[in-house]
Parts: sequence; C-alpha cells; structure tokens
Amino acid sequence: MNILSKYTALAWVRLLAICMGSFMSIYIVLDMMERIPRFLRAGGMLFDILRYFFFKLPDMVGQAAPFSILMATLLTLGLLSRNSEIIAMRSCGISLLRISMPMLWLGLVASLLLLINAELLVPSSSERMDKIERIDIKKQGANAVFKRNNIWFRSDNLILQSQLFDPQERVLKGVVIWNLDSNMNPVSRIDAEAAAFQNDHWMLQKPVIKKFNTSLGFDTSSMPSMAITLNLKMDDLRLMDKNADNFSYLKLKSYAENLEKSGYEAYRYRTMMHGKLSEPFAAFVMVLLGIPFALRNSRSGGIALGVGSSIAIGFIYFVINAILLSYGRSGVLSPIVAAWGTNLIFILGGVWLAMTIKN
Repeated sequence: MNILSKYTALAWVRLLAICMGSFMSIYIVLDMMERIPRFLRAGGMLFDILRYFFFKLPDMVGQAAPFSILMATLLTLGLLSRNSEIIAMRSCGISLLRISMPMLWLGLVASLLLLINAELLVPSSSERMDKIERIDIKKQGANAVFKRNNIWFRSDNLILQSQLFDPQERVLKGVVIWNLDSNMNPVSRIDAEAAAFQNDHWMLQKPVIKKFNTSLGFDTSSMPSMAITLNLKMDDLRLMDKNADNFSYLKLKSYAENLEKSGYEAYRYRTMMHGKLSEPFAAFVMVLLGIPFALRNSRSGGIALGVGSSIAIGFIYFVINAILLSYGRSGVLSPIVAAWGTNLIFILGGVWLAMTIKN
C-alpha cells in the first residue's frame, strides 16, 4: 500500500470510528430511555440491566455499521474535495478508481467482519440477552424453549411439542401433547393439526387421543375440537418468533428445511436466512454507492452534505429493503430476490453514478 492509499484509508477509518461512536451512543441512549424504566418497574437489578445492554452491543454494531460506513465514505471524499486534495491527486494523474480503491477494500473487509458478527456473536449474545430479560430482570419462568426444528413447552404434567407458531393467526401447527404421571410415565398422547388461542385458552383442532392405561396397549379416539389448559401465553410465543431474527444462517436453514419436510411453507424463514448473508454486504454497497455520489458533488462537498446525504440514502435503503423483505416473507417474491434485491438496486445505482462522473 503506497502513501496515498494509507492516507485515504486512515482518513476513512478515523471518520468511521467517529460515525460509529455517534450512532452507537444515540442508539444505546434511546434504548436505555425506553427499557430502563420498564426493567426497574419489573424489579431488575442494575447489574443485570447493564449486562443486558452489554450483550446487545453486537446487534447494535450490525445495525449501525452500514449507515456509519456510508457517512464515513461521504465525509472522507467531501473533506478531501473541500481541501482541494482530490484536485491535487487528479492533477498528478491519479485516477478516481485508485483514489477510491482503499475505501472499497475496507468496505469489503467491514462486510466480512459484519458477517462473522451476525453468524457468531449476535445469536449467542441475543440468547444471553433474552435470558437476562426474562429470567433475571422480569423473573419469568424458562419453560418455553424455541428449538431449531420445533417448540417445546411444559405445563405441570403436560408436555407440548409444535412444529410452527403463526403469530398472525395465533395458531400452533403440528401439535403433539403428552400427559405424564408423577413418575414421568406417559398416560396419554394427543395429536392435533393445530391449536388456536381463543378466549384465553387453547383449542385443539381435530385431535386424536391415545390412552395408554389399558390392557390392550392404548385406546384411540378423535373429535372435531377439544379445549386444553396450558400455561402458555401468546407473549411467550411472540417473543420466540421475534428472536428468530437473531438466529444464524445455519440454524434458520435447518429450521426452514424441517418445516418444509413437515409440509409447511417456509417463505418467512427462507427470506430471513438469505437476509443473514445479504445484510452484512450492505456495508460494501454503501461504499460503492457513496463514492460516486460524493465525487459527483465534489464542489459542494463537506460535512453538511455528507450527513444529509447519508440520512437520505439510508432512509431510502431501509424503506426499499423493508418492502422487499415483506414480499419475500409472504411468498410474493422469491426469498433470494427479496433478500438481495435492495443491494442489487443500490449497486446498479452506484454503477450508474460512477459512469456519469466527468473525468
């Protein structure tokens, strides 16, 4: 790496550190203002609250990094332009590509680091964070466990297993309920297509009941519907479904495959799975878009333009990405298209801007 590349790279890294620090500070302060009063009302200790926010840092980094990288790119080129350094470089015969190359490489490295963060740090820290909130702060039980291929829940002498929870319809699908005696021996088993939450209790749909306490082994009976008492709340299931956003790529892939083998659609989890790969590379896309955008406006470049442009571009990216992901989760778009579509759109926008720069 020559002196010019080191100079540009160091300027970019310094501004990235400032932008990341600013975004992270705003993020954590706003989150604390929202959550700390609720945690204190629930009886949470200060040490547990601090541990909760400590384990939330990897997720905050993943969310703040793309916009911080975009702002660092725009500010770096904006300040170089304002100080006439880009003009000096161009007068020495240095191409715009060579000027931008250190930032492109650093953007790619940042994307790879964010991918490692999303796959290794975020899932484990999210699990610890959820445990601290539910058990240590809110003093809730730990009966419900969200496995990669199903849901398990124990309520007194009943053990429930379900293939899938649909938060929109408030329905558990592919339900099996075991009734155990005091010695943990099975007394009966109930298989149902679904269990719907109605009027504060669970209603099994088309249950098939097998009773094992007979001389013939077991008796089988069925009925159109059946009410059952479980200490399983809708908030617990919504929490488990929300936590799927923080699962790793491999865990989401395994969960989606198991759902499809059981005959259920897995558009939601396939989209989330591909999103685990596409979201970290938003950092590289932001660099690729920010460089030609800043160079096109080099005469008016500076801090104000960099901050304003970052907010505008980041908002547009967020809106388009949210729309495409919603289409992917509902099955309107292919999960791959929904997850990678926004990156592709912004890459094409960056290429178009680069082609219109006057050399």
